[in-house]
Amino acid sequence: MFDTIGGLPQELLAQLDNVSIVVQQWPSRGQMEEMELEHRSELLGLYEGIPLTDRENYNLVLPDKITIFQGPIETIHQSKWEITREIRVTVAHEIAHHFGIDDKRLEDMGLD
Repeated sequence: MFDTIGGLPQELLAQLDNVSIVVQQWPSRGQMEEMELEHRSELLGLYEGIPLTDRENYNLVLPDKITIFQGPIETIHQSKWEITREIRVTVAHEIAHHFGIDDKRLEDMGLD
């Protein structure tokens, strides 16, 4: 999974500011509640933090976190190619949230 993340364009990764990207097997109960989802296989990735567009007096804070959920991705997709593609799409989606792009705008852009 980290090979796929590392394969994202370096120009994009270089613009991340104070962000950790982690892989977790399944979303926690708290993450599911936060996203108002009932089935843990629905959540493929999650951005937790303060988007760049909302940062003021931003210092001495823990890194933002992008979590990729391996279990749901592998449940939905079977082939290595499909899994790799989904990871890239999911990471790009969560990075967009870091840049301040909300779900509505991502949908309008065809990236939901």
